[in-house]
Amino acid sequence: MSDLLQPNVLSGLTILITGASSGIGRATALACAKAGAKSLILFARSEDKLEEVENSIASQGSGPTTILRRSVDVQKSVAVYDAVKSILADDGVSQIDVLINNAGLAIGAPARFSELKLEDIDTMVDTNLKGMLYATHAVLNACMMERGSGTIMNITSTTALEVPPFPGEAIYHTTKAAQEGFTNSLRTELQGTNIRVLALRPGVVADTTFHKQRVGFDKGQYDTFMEGFEPLLADDVAEQVVWVLAQGRKKERVSVKALDIVPTAQRMLYVIDKEWNDRNGVKSMKMEDS
Repeated sequence: MSDLLQPNVLSGLTILITGASSGIGRATALACAKAGAKSLILFARSEDKLEEVENSIASQGSGPTTILRRSVDVQKSVAVYDAVKSILADDGVSQIDVLINNAGLAIGAPARFSELKLEDIDTMVDTNLKGMLYATHAVLNACMMERGSGTIMNITSTTALEVPPFPGEAIYHTTKAAQEGFTNSLRTELQGTNIRVLALRPGVVADTTFHKQRVGFDKGQYDTFMEGFEPLLADDVAEQVVWVLAQGRKKERVSVKALDIVPTAQRMLYVIDKEWNDRNGVKSMKMEDS
């Protein structure tokens, strides 16, 4: 067990994670269970994948963590609201202590904006931005505002602050910048409450479908992008999620309001040390390995 995943640092917390069926969301669910979360509410479109996550949590022996699953498309506001209400009404959950807005995707690279399909634009905006807004609005109004406490963590990206020089992904970068703007605005609006609003910004993460889907599962493009350096793994990001949440539990006055986690080789968004693997004896990660 990682030193960052100390038992019981999240004990007593009920945590809702969107996009929980794979990648960072799945890893975060397992990490939060390992850290002693009381209840995990897992939202994603695939019921089968959510069931697999629940089984993985049970098999790692994480203790009495209660798992509540909902097949939800965060692009649909009514579905998000209904899912939150059903959790609070039907499953005996009295409150949601932490919302982790993780659902997101990039598609269409390396197409320029003018070359993107309109449906791809809609999918990215509706998932990355609207999905985060819907989930946040639902949880705030269902329980957090009444209590005046809780934590909202938005999984944004290093792309929110730096735009790469190569063409493509204009919509993805736009949605991530908008997430940052919303995070900062909401944090200010919620003064007078004990609700924290945080951002966690991952760099390149390999063992997820994100970068594969980003290039349309083109193995050549993916392998070229990952060549020469060691990217993050989803577990690396999940450990930082737990660490950030734990800081606020140790000291109420402390908030890690934003945290960047990147591969050491990723010096800036678009400056990646492609000789990292050679110097450190690491094998480049290919699509079939990730």
